[in-house]
Amino acid sequence: MRRVLPSLPSLTVFEASARHGSFTRAAEELNMSQSAVSKRIAALEDWLGTRLFERVRQRIVLTEAGQHYLSRVREALEIMEEATMETLAFRPGGLSLNIATLPSFGNHWLLPRIVGFTKQHPEISLNVTSRQWPFDMVQENIDAAIFYAEAPWPGGPSDLLFGEDMIPVCRPGLIEPEDVAALEMLSLLHHRARPRDWQHWLEQGELNSANAFRGSRFETFDMIIRGARYGLGVGLIPSFMAQEHINAGELDRPFARSMRNAGSYYLVHPEKKRHLSTLNAFREWILAEAAGWNRHA
Repeated sequence: MRRVLPSLPSLTVFEASARHGSFTRAAEELNMSQSAVSKRIAALEDWLGTRLFERVRQRIVLTEAGQHYLSRVREALEIMEEATMETLAFRPGGLSLNIATLPSFGNHWLLPRIVGFTKQHPEISLNVTSRQWPFDMVQENIDAAIFYAEAPWPGGPSDLLFGEDMIPVCRPGLIEPEDVAALEMLSLLHHRARPRDWQHWLEQGELNSANAFRGSRFETFDMIIRGARYGLGVGLIPSFMAQEHINAGELDRPFARSMRNAGSYYLVHPEKKRHLSTLNAFREWILAEAAGWNRHA
């Protein structure tokens, strides 16, 4: 059955024009003339039977239909680009595995160890995606993901990796060891998705005099680590993310007390992919790494 699709060049021109808000800049990017870009867009609008752009003060602005179309076209172009790059990298007899992870977990725990997996399985190419917000493992063709939660993922099989101990960190010399009073004067650095972590840490130490909610909020633990290193305040981060920076003298741990969070890290995957040989190889490897981490944590 013939698909109802416009030409790929027309979609590429549409996406570039929408991204730049200008036919001229889209033409420069695509090495086309401005008139050629305008004609492509006009032909696409005729083909669709709807306006995609309006002119507002010498600029082009997406219509409501154009905004909807852009979101789907951009997604489709990204999928095609990814599939093309995977095919270009294809090796006869080679295999691939699509892994999703939280950004800070990937940077501080997974990536430093992943060379061990590639040495054990040189035939498997890993495609690693990181993101703060939830993954759609079916729509995004993800084979497995690292998931943080207080309970196993309800969407498929889950393997517990390890729990999470939170510790305060700061720039060396900012706080004297166990100087609790300093916390009442310094900015506390918060993770936006964990707004009550500082409150719980202070309450467990019966340090209710400090305002647990003052200070700055950040999207990732990596940002909190950098902020703490630059002297912005005191961050509360997972111990496994802090250790390399403490060992390097980039951060201090001013308080010995840690706090065990309610959540844990899990390896999760869709039920329909449980028989993938690549997934099973990765699962066996990461569970062994997590077990070693738990023994020495």
